[in-house]
Amino acid sequence: MRQNEKCLEVVVVTGASAGVGRAIVREFAKHGASIGLLARSHDGLEGARQEVEEAGCRALAIPTDMSDPKQVEDAADTITRELGPIDVWVNVAMVSVISPAIEMTPEDYQRVTNVSYLGYVYGTLAAVRRMKERNTGKIIQVGSALAYRSIPLQSAYCGAKHAIQGFTDSLRSELIHDGSHIDITTLQLPAVNTPQFTWVKSRMPHHPQPVPPIYQPEVIARAAYWAAHHRRRELWIGFSAVKAIIAQKLMPGFADRYLAWTGYSAQQTDQPVDPHRPNNLYEPLSGDFGAHGEFDGRAQSFSLQSWLNMRRNWISLAGLGVVAGYMCYAKAQSMKATHRLGYRQRH
Repeated sequence: MRQNEKCLEVVVVTGASAGVGRAIVREFAKHGASIGLLARSHDGLEGARQEVEEAGCRALAIPTDMSDPKQVEDAADTITRELGPIDVWVNVAMVSVISPAIEMTPEDYQRVTNVSYLGYVYGTLAAVRRMKERNTGKIIQVGSALAYRSIPLQSAYCGAKHAIQGFTDSLRSELIHDGSHIDITTLQLPAVNTPQFTWVKSRMPHHPQPVPPIYQPEVIARAAYWAAHHRRRELWIGFSAVKAIIAQKLMPGFADRYLAWTGYSAQQTDQPVDPHRPNNLYEPLSGDFGAHGEFDGRAQSFSLQSWLNMRRNWISLAGLGVVAGYMCYAKAQSMKATHRLGYRQRH
């Protein structure tokens, strides 16, 4: 049963312990949601749980490896039993490896695929199975512009994002065929300032960084909350994401060469990094890392493109209003001119 009548929405966030997932948890908590928190990090989950409860709603923190379908199903059952029917499921959990493809190992590819792709599959299907009972619910896939335009050094992660796109499009058509009211929105992200770059496994000589321009995770969180309450097939966030997606559609060969020239340096700072530093590929690092990474000084906390995108219907209506007003004005002026001409001819 839902314990707090003010918190009528039940939300599940995977990858809830840090980064974009943590920012999304805070955004939903701010608006009064009870939240099921899934991630591997006990410390991060505890921090997220406290933040939700401080906002006045219930939180259920369940240590979960999204690559294990049984853990995912068990977590979904527990959340439904303790918090109530799931209204919104947000898939965020990911891992990555920054490395030339030729230096990747089979284990690298398998692990990234199991978490960053199959984790979305398991989470989505767990949500759909439970939402079907009420024939309602919202699933949000936190994707990336990399689902359209891959970049060098992240072949496993880009492959996972492409796979999420294919899986989601297929499932969406099946839900439409079944007449289902379960809705899916995919967010296509730009570069985001998250702790990912502190703990990602890397074989490069310098410290990893998101490809500029960089946005704060709260930009994504606001878009995720909006998407949970509006019907939109996809939501592109940030002008950089828009440019990457359109460039891939219009001139993919040029994009290949441009990224060959710039993609290596754009993903590294000028600071050397220990090649043996701890990473979170197989096990989470201890500590609560929160939502932000190391690039606060370079990250933008607002995206005009995203703000306009979420209001495009109102903007379109306003534009139609302006056009209609101008046409009425032009017609009135024309009638006045005709009247004056007729008056002069009569006199």
